[in-house]
Amino acid sequence: MTTAIETRRFDKPDEVLDMKECGGIAIVKMGTGAAGMHAVFEPGWTWEKNEKPLLGNPDSCPMHHTGYCIAGTLVVRMLGTGASTTIAPGDFFEIPPGHDAYVEGDNRVELILFAPPEHRH
Repeated sequence: MTTAIETRRFDKPDEVLDMKECGGIAIVKMGTGAAGMHAVFEPGWTWEKNEKPLLGNPDSCPMHHTGYCIAGTLVVRMLGTGASTTIAPGDFFEIPPGHDAYVEGDNRVELILFAPPEHRH
């Protein structure tokens, strides 16, 4: 276990998921394997149209998300139940796999997402 403090910046990401004019996700990875993501989705963004093709066209988003909403309004729908949840600025959230989402309204959505280290065997 290290005793050093590690800092990373989203303006110097390890990876970028580029959604062109609709936004993108900057990903930073820590030495422990933990990751942080800064997601920006422009008005008109939908998971179906803008992110699904980048993930190989799964039926729904296969990822679990834990995060915090900085700006905008995101509507997330669970495909299995059809239940929709609105995520707004100040919300800390957890979203299970099996969802899609879209930006509601005319404001950009900005999220910070957290991912724990991958389990190492």
